Amino acid sequence: MEFFDGRPENTDGRLAREIRTYDFLDNLGIEYKRTDHERADNMEACNEIDAVLGVLICKNLFLCNRQKTNFYLLMMPGEKKFKTKELSSQINSARLSFAGPEEMLKYLDIEPGAVSIMGLMNDKDHEVQLLIDEDVLKGAD
Repeated sequence: MEFFDGRPENTDGRLAREIRTYDFLDNLGIEYKRTDHERADNMEACNEIDAVLGVLICKNLFLCNRQKTNFYLLMMPGEKKFKTKELSSQINSARLSFAGPEEMLKYLDIEPGAVSIMGLMNDKDHEVQLLIDEDVLKGAD
């Protein structure tokens, strides 16, 4: 994996949602670094990307309630174990589970293995609530 500043010079063959992300960051004047990699659908793959970027990537989980009426994007440390019961009681939502690929696409325009906070830019109706684990906030100091 190589490390790059900003958007790729040539965007041929890249997904429209990827280009929209670069456009979004560029329009806000936010400088960013990136690396091209395969789908990261487990923490081992994320750890490889972490090493290239020199950061600790958060685990991003797209969750919903049983009725699929409330959706959540949870950011938590990659090494921390997700405890459904604990989070359910904290947000007063019974029976949390992972939202399916259809909901990921519908609400965040993302697919499994690409869940990221950047997907929230596609949530035009603000239907997904961002939840940030306190340990992530502590690490931002």
